[in-house]
This record gives sequence, structure tokens and C-alpha cells, in this order.
Amino acid sequence: WGLVLICGVGGGALGAAFSGFALHFGQKIRRWAQPQPLKRMLVLAGTCGLTIAVIGVASGGTTFGTGYEQARTAVEGNALPLLFFVEKFAASFLSMLSGIPGGIFAPSLAVGAGFGSTVGSLLGTSVALAAILGMAGYFAGVVQAPMTAFVIILEMTGDHQAVIPIMAVSMIGYVTSRILSREPLYHGLSRVFIAAAIRARRAVERESE
Repeated sequence: WGLVLICGVGGGALGAAFSGFALHFGQKIRRWAQPQPLKRMLVLAGTCGLTIAVIGVASGGTTFGTGYEQARTAVEGNALPLLFFVEKFAASFLSMLSGIPGGIFAPSLAVGAGFGSTVGSLLGTSVALAAILGMAGYFAGVVQAPMTAFVIILEMTGDHQAVIPIMAVSMIGYVTSRILSREPLYHGLSRVFIAAAIRARRAVERESE
């Protein structure tokens, strides 16, 4: 249960940091890019891409891609490098800021599995269980949907013996994330698309008048 608490609070805090920073800096970048959106976004994307490449090379290539292989390795009980979750977190965050996100779902599972693997290695507990709980806590923190996190992790791992710990971690991760970041990631991202749709509709209405 100590592992449950650490993965829930730690994973939820990391998830809140990812979603909160993504929404905050995403808004600032959109404002910064307004005078010359094409030129500035290309510069930003190039800078983020170069940084992601440096992180990938420094990590031995483990942060490239979705991170599915690394997550599976951890779930199977093989410990990941202690700083893998930090490197993957940074790469995923920069990918989102660049405007060319490589997805949220799979990288979130990889970050969560890496975080859990590190916690399990440091505490000397089961790496496999810690990775599963880390995924649940972090994913619940990012999307702030505890039942979704619980069902997805349970279905992916098939570890029905850990039903109660996974559910507990998902709830703890959600509560922790909610305290630190009031707006869920997908809700915040949807506002951008809704605002763009409203502006487009108003532009069409003005042209038709």
C-alpha cells in the first residue's frame, strides 16, 4: 500500500504537471506566434525537434517512438533506466509544444511505467506491479478520468489480482492531479478547436452579409 500511495500521488502530480504545463505554454505559444504564425511555428517545431533528438541520443534511443516496448518491458518485470520517465516526459512534452504531437495515450503509459519502474527499483518491490500502478497513476493524472485509467490499465495488463490497487492508484492520481491542475487536458485542448470553429463560422457569416 505504500507503493500504491507513492505511485498515486507521484503519478498524479507528474500527470498534472504535464497537462498543466501543456495548456499553459500552449496558450502562450499561440499568442507569441500570432504576428508570423508560419515562420515562428516552424522555428519552434525545429527547436523542439532538435531537443527531442538530443534527448533521444542521450537516452540511447529509448525515448524515440511511442514507448510501447519500454512499457511492456517494465510490465514484464524488467526494470527500466532510473531516469527514463524523466527523459520520456520531456520528449513527450516538447513534442506537444511543437504542434506536432506524437500522441498522448501511448507516451503517457510509457512515462507512467518508467516512473513505476523507478519507484519499484528504489523500494526493492515488484517492478512489474510498480510499473502497472505507475501507469494508472500517471494516466489518471494526465486525463483526470480515473475510471478510464483503471479500465484501460486493467484490460491492457490483464492483472486481475491487482484490481483494488489499480483502482486506488487511479483515484489517488486523479485527486492529486485535480488539486494541482483544475482543468483536464482534453477539456483545455478542446477549447482551442471550439474557438477556431467559432471564428471560422463568424468569418463565413461576415462574408455572406
